[in-house]
Amino acid sequence: MNRVVKIALVALVCWAPPTLADENIGIFETLLESSVSFSETTDAIESALAGAETDFVLHASHVVRVPDDMHQAKVYVLTSPAYAEAAAGESARTISAQVLRVAVFTSGDEQKTFVNMANPVAHAMVFYAESRNYDSLIVASKDVAAQIRQLVANVPGKAVNYPAGPTRAEKKYRKFNGDGPAKMMAKWRNWQESQLLLDEGTAGEFDAIVEKTAAALVAGSVSDASDSTGWEVITQVRLRDDAVYIGLSNPYIEDKMIRINSRFRSEGKSELSPYPGVDHVSALPTEVLVVKEGQETLVLHYGQMWRMQLYFWDSGYRAFTANVGVPGTIANSIEDAVEAAR
Repeated sequence: MNRVVKIALVALVCWAPPTLADENIGIFETLLESSVSFSETTDAIESALAGAETDFVLHASHVVRVPDDMHQAKVYVLTSPAYAEAAAGESARTISAQVLRVAVFTSGDEQKTFVNMANPVAHAMVFYAESRNYDSLIVASKDVAAQIRQLVANVPGKAVNYPAGPTRAEKKYRKFNGDGPAKMMAKWRNWQESQLLLDEGTAGEFDAIVEKTAAALVAGSVSDASDSTGWEVITQVRLRDDAVYIGLSNPYIEDKMIRINSRFRSEGKSELSPYPGVDHVSALPTEVLVVKEGQETLVLHYGQMWRMQLYFWDSGYRAFTANVGVPGTIANSIEDAVEAAR
């Protein structure tokens, strides 16, 4: 047999079709380039969420404060009862995967309006990595992502459905402990190791601790942000009897996340569109979790360097080294606020 033919046959036998593990999966996904204004786009999203056919629960919307008011942005916090049911048997610590975010923002010289989402599939790969039900939860996350795309299809415009950076392979998400040389900044922690204990109490104190924690965060502040009066509780979502998600924001974190991601980006950046990092606002809000485990109630937050790498690694390594103190400032302010209420 001809040697070339032999090689071709071997290659054919050994070849397998590409799988999800081979794909480049964005932590965000750009869904739509709207053909109407920002306000008309947000109205259409809100009408769709209020409609009888929606499969989502809208918990909050938040107008993001973009530096110098050069862009407009708004983020929506959603949950899916069907997705929650699929994950009902998972650890309470995994609830971050259940909180869905859709953002509307303007960008480019013409300040066109776009819609994107924090990709549920990428989040499922991170938070359900060790679950015995991993495969079925990935299917459930794909279903909810498709439902978000369908929801956004109610907005006039052109569907894009393109993975947006930072992008990674499935294997990377399942073992995510930072990126490249910045892994050491996240202390080589995975998501579980990056859930830091803020406070604790008995299981019977769960509801009281939820309310105390939320009140303490509102009373807190970020130490070097003169324009911030404290953390704003954007949403407080009781996902189940043993798990509450508290979503936080304030002017400081919004300013930093947009500026850091914009600083070293060139594509889409101009005098009329100086902050292309506005396309990452669906990373908001940052979160504090209150979970019940056995006889204990635990208050947890994420190491912010781990979280910033998950969402902002495409900012570039220079952006991280130039702003190395920002994650600590954010995390310390959350810890200080909760500590003050003990």
